[in-house]
Amino acid sequence: MAADEREPRERIVFSAAQLIRRDGVAATGMREVVAHARAPRGSLQHYFPGGKEQLVNEAVEWAGRYASARIGRFLSTMSRPTPGSLFAAMVRQWTDEFQTAGFAGGCPVAAATVDCADSVASTRTASADAFAAWRRPIARELTGMGVPARRADPLATLMISALEGAILMARAERSVRPLRAVARELGPFLDGCAAQPD
Repeated sequence: MAADEREPRERIVFSAAQLIRRDGVAATGMREVVAHARAPRGSLQHYFPGGKEQLVNEAVEWAGRYASARIGRFLSTMSRPTPGSLFAAMVRQWTDEFQTAGFAGGCPVAAATVDCADSVASTRTASADAFAAWRRPIARELTGMGVPARRADPLATLMISALEGAILMARAERSVRPLRAVARELGPFLDGCAAQPD
């Protein structure tokens, strides 16, 4: 669904996520979010009586749902998915974005975690929940690909952690080199995990 097709409340949450991923929580102002969403100013108080904290938390939750849904979309394009090919698809999403749109935006969940984990308990919780929402479908799919159940969740954590670190390094370097490196090095390891007995 395009941003313009969303209802005002959805547009505001989406816009908050986009601005947080670019500028971080502290630098994202409520007026800027409303302008980006092309929503009436009064809608903030109406939809988000909890203020910026509520909006940030909902933007983080949206990002977790988005990342989770992407796993299914990646797999729907693969005739014979493997753990390595799933990870390669996760990485390719970011490589493609950085190569076409530049390095301005990162992961809104990571940005909110960096900005708020020590100062806003509700945002820390929202971030943890968003990462879990992303991790669960990865672990489930890994198990379906033959990864032993006891290893699926730790490997999903490894995949997300490697991707998030590579995103940060890519933004710092203004290069997709870190993303390509983690896909190349981690892919064979992940595929090997699917071949091991439980």
